Amino acid sequence: MALELNNVCELFNGDCIERLKTLESESVDLIITSPPYCMKKAYENPKDDIRTFKMHHEVIFDEIYRILKVGGSICWQIGYHVTDSSIIPLDYIIYDLFTSKSNQQSNPLILRNRIIWTFGHGLNSTMRFSGRHETILWFTKGNKYSFNLDEVRVPQKYPGKRHYKGENKGQLSGNPLGKNPSDVWEIPNVKANHIEKTIHPCQFPVAIPQRLIKALAPENGVVLDPFMGVGTTGVAAVLERKYFIGCEIQKEYFAVAEKRIKEAKEGIIKFRQDKPSMVPDKNMAVAKLPEEFALARRKKYEES
Repeated sequence: MALELNNVCELFNGDCIERLKTLESESVDLIITSPPYCMKKAYENPKDDIRTFKMHHEVIFDEIYRILKVGGSICWQIGYHVTDSSIIPLDYIIYDLFTSKSNQQSNPLILRNRIIWTFGHGLNSTMRFSGRHETILWFTKGNKYSFNLDEVRVPQKYPGKRHYKGENKGQLSGNPLGKNPSDVWEIPNVKANHIEKTIHPCQFPVAIPQRLIKALAPENGVVLDPFMGVGTTGVAAVLERKYFIGCEIQKEYFAVAEKRIKEAKEGIIKFRQDKPSMVPDKNMAVAKLPEEFALARRKKYEES
């Protein structure tokens, strides 16, 4: 099923390959997505495994490469394939596949950044360190591309810092618009009481695609998400006044995506602004160290 929302977006409920095959070559400026990890999540086939993950990307690659404009960008947000015995970093697989399959083209995919998205909360492990990051691989199609740094600058920690030597001694050393956010992004993930939380168990925050769209999409650009889930990339695209094309195979997620994108269009969507995380007030009860924790830590220290 295809749906168009007043020249704002096109939403497709079905296998993304079907929709991608109908798009014109070099018609999309920016592709942002987070694909299924094939780890037996509620929305995945329980028989899928790491081989399935590789196969799915082999199938989709030719189409996403074909529809991406020369100079356009692909941002593939990915984590780990986790089993009882080990973890597999999926970004290694994506990097190898995307570069090897495009390196004979006149405009191969070139990795510009390996962005680390880090967040403070998630499942706690007991037999390994708790996972608190995922990766965004940013590729461009060919050597020439645009990067709108001024659109995504963040406040400096010390904006009043000045040069201490040289010909600029005494002058302010930072950019007045802010600093480059770097390739490590600390953005809260969507859990529990997060304002953006929906029925999707692995939803990523609007701030991620919104930052990518600001930096990489041209004016009047077209943004595509082939695995849109509950429409987070679509929300970000509408907020940034870009045309959005989204595909989602699960009907219940598609319905949520449709609702959220309409709310974004109407200006009533609830989302967390892309700003530094709040520092807890040490006077708040939940920020104070409980006496039980203090006793346990003293005991552990004494035993060691």
